[in-house]
Amino acid sequence: MFRIIFVAVTVVISTYFFFKGQYIIGSMGVFILVGQIVALINYVNQTNRKIAYFFDAIKNEDFTLRFPEKLSVKSLEELNHSLNMLNSMIQDIHLKKQAQEQYYQEILRQADIGIFTINQKGHILYANPTVQNLFNYRPLNHVKQLNQVDNKLYELFKDLEPFDNIIFQLGNERGKRALSLKCTPITIEGQVLLLVVVHDIHKELDEKETDSWVKLIRVLTHEIMNTITPITSISESILKYFRKGNQLASSSDFTPDQIKNTAKGLEVIKNQGNDLMSFVQSYRTFLSVPEPDKELIPATRLLEKIKLLVEEQKTDKVVEIDVLVHPENLEIFADEKQITQVLLNLGKNAQQSLQYSDEGRIQFRAGINELNKKYIQVVDDGPGITPELIDEIFVPFFTTKNTGTGIGLSLSKQIMRLHGGSISVASNENTVFTLIFD
Repeated sequence: MFRIIFVAVTVVISTYFFFKGQYIIGSMGVFILVGQIVALINYVNQTNRKIAYFFDAIKNEDFTLRFPEKLSVKSLEELNHSLNMLNSMIQDIHLKKQAQEQYYQEILRQADIGIFTINQKGHILYANPTVQNLFNYRPLNHVKQLNQVDNKLYELFKDLEPFDNIIFQLGNERGKRALSLKCTPITIEGQVLLLVVVHDIHKELDEKETDSWVKLIRVLTHEIMNTITPITSISESILKYFRKGNQLASSSDFTPDQIKNTAKGLEVIKNQGNDLMSFVQSYRTFLSVPEPDKELIPATRLLEKIKLLVEEQKTDKVVEIDVLVHPENLEIFADEKQITQVLLNLGKNAQQSLQYSDEGRIQFRAGINELNKKYIQVVDDGPGITPELIDEIFVPFFTTKNTGTGIGLSLSKQIMRLHGGSISVASNENTVFTLIFD
């Protein structure tokens, strides 16, 4: 304020002497005025430079800069106090951010799943130690380095897209590994990155395979024992007719009832043997599914045909069957005979599940899901599948029916696997079987 007053007084005095004709004194006043203005500018810029130094220090993460808070000018004292307080707050936030970053990085380093990010040019911006151990290569800086790990792995990463979910068999000097790759797009500071999570699922697959074998052996044992037990029992009963102690009985020793019982027993043995042969034949059918001969099939035509085939099955109940396809021109790339077999089996199962319902509805749906995968669903509003059975229904030869071999759903799963797709079931208010096509 005093500087501005002195500038104003100097202007007035210099002007006064110029009007009085005393140009020398007026000129001296002008020089004094220029000096005062320069001093005023430097004084104002001193504060600007102070703020500039402050932001430069913050930019360089230097929090040691402190400004004096005991000054004669109250406004500057308040400014310095505010800058020091702001510096302390930013320093505190910075320290917390560093601690948090170290915490998250330690979690990523200790995680038993591989995590890394790739930019659009193929540069790997971050890779935790686990992914480097899984690929047995370090340091990972670019996807081209994966060519030295496995050429197929490199080709896979070249074509990797967001939301891909891939199982890859990696073989190296450490043996074979089954790796699950899941991709998620993320945007950081305007840069689009691909977050890839890699998980070694070999152990899980081994446990699943062992569990599947246990279930299969349990069912096989059950079916074979049910067939063999009556054969053994009847054979022992008939053998008693033909053996008297250690000697064979003569033809005169047989009574008419024994002959009749022997004929009935042999007939039962024959029927049980035929059932066992049918069971083995169904097992051969399951193992000898041919490779699918794929072609583009209009989904509407396929589902309308399935609807007609299911309606021809004679039942006591009237079941309403609907076909819903969106978009209407949807086409499925599959083997029509095999997929017809799968859908017809699911349709029959749905129809049988409604036999005790007063009103029943079956829907055949087809469309494209959020992952851009084509699907077909078979939906019924029957009593559903209990949680205890829902994990068992795809096991070969498992069945809850009095008739049938229990091969239908496991064969359907095998067909979908050969198509590169999958089949799953959910049973809440409705029972929904979903076929996903690659």
